[in-house]
Amino acid sequence: MKKNKISKNWINKQRRDIYVRRSKIEGYRSRAIYKLKEIDEKFKILKQSRAVVDLGAAPGSWSQYLAKNIKNGKILSIDLLQFEPIKNTHQIVGDFTDGKYKAQIKNYFNGKIDVIVSDMAVNTTGNKNLDSIVTGELCLEAMKFSLDVLDQKGRFVSKLFMGSSFNEIVADGKKLFKEVRVFKPLSSRKDSKESFIICKFLR
Repeated sequence: MKKNKISKNWINKQRRDIYVRRSKIEGYRSRAIYKLKEIDEKFKILKQSRAVVDLGAAPGSWSQYLAKNIKNGKILSIDLLQFEPIKNTHQIVGDFTDGKYKAQIKNYFNGKIDVIVSDMAVNTTGNKNLDSIVTGELCLEAMKFSLDVLDQKGRFVSKLFMGSSFNEIVADGKKLFKEVRVFKPLSSRKDSKESFIICKFLR
């Protein structure tokens, strides 16, 4: 009974959500598209980009945005889950943290990458601090990977949850990049603890 009540609350929340309605009208796969759109419009992360990786890409709305805004470039999307192909993107189904798939990403571009974006997060457990820590570990793994493959003027964007590891991750970002900002898009749900770290220019 409790589960059914939660499901009904979630459905009602979705129906009231302006970004859910807008994404359906505009043909995007999820409301998450508007978070990346806000980030890009504010921080110009895709300016002059020709090689972009979308980590944790399913169901694909961020990759849809990338495909729409990057012309004559290469876009690679990777996720544990397979999702409907997106025109002008290359899809890998696999665990980004596995060295085998990191090698596939490198081989696809055969050169430095301009931008890495990540909306990766663990399936929430209800323990907000634990969710923050584990999602933070994914962010750090992606940040570490960016050191190996990003161009010197490259940009890195990743989801973070407020929690005990938040400040530590931001501090690590500042050690690796010259410019680091934390931003919560208006399209992020008000009751969500998520923010995004935006990093530019490797040190």
